Amino acid sequence: MKLSSRTRYGMRAMLELALEYGKKPLQIKAIADREDISNKYLEQLIAMLKSSGLVRSMRGPRGGYMLARPPAEIKLSEVFTTLEGSLVPVDCIEHSEFCPRCSDCATRLIWQDLYKALMSVLETTTLKDLAEKSVKLQRGDHYQI
Repeated sequence: MKLSSRTRYGMRAMLELALEYGKKPLQIKAIADREDISNKYLEQLIAMLKSSGLVRSMRGPRGGYMLARPPAEIKLSEVFTTLEGSLVPVDCIEHSEFCPRCSDCATRLIWQDLYKALMSVLETTTLKDLAEKSVKLQRGDHYQI
């Protein structure tokens, strides 16, 4: 399972907004330059995040974008589902009628466990958590993968 560039880049943009939360709004160009994302593509991602209520804009010469809520109140699951859509690895998890084998399919149980684990991480991690990890990495702290 691979995440789309939309989700990877959108998450990086949200991280930038989280790191600047409480300061001035960020302009698309500043985020794009920091994260090496094209302005045009980033505009599309920000529009999606704005329409979902995760980001808001401020007009004017000092305008730009900012998080609509504090980073501690935005779960990564909200960002991911906005950008990626459903994260279920196979359709039969959400729709058992999709496959007549659902009731006795051992592989479906694995896909359910995978989905639950993924959602658990995304539901329990906020943008604040991600921003704190980013700051630690900037300081030179390292995480084991």
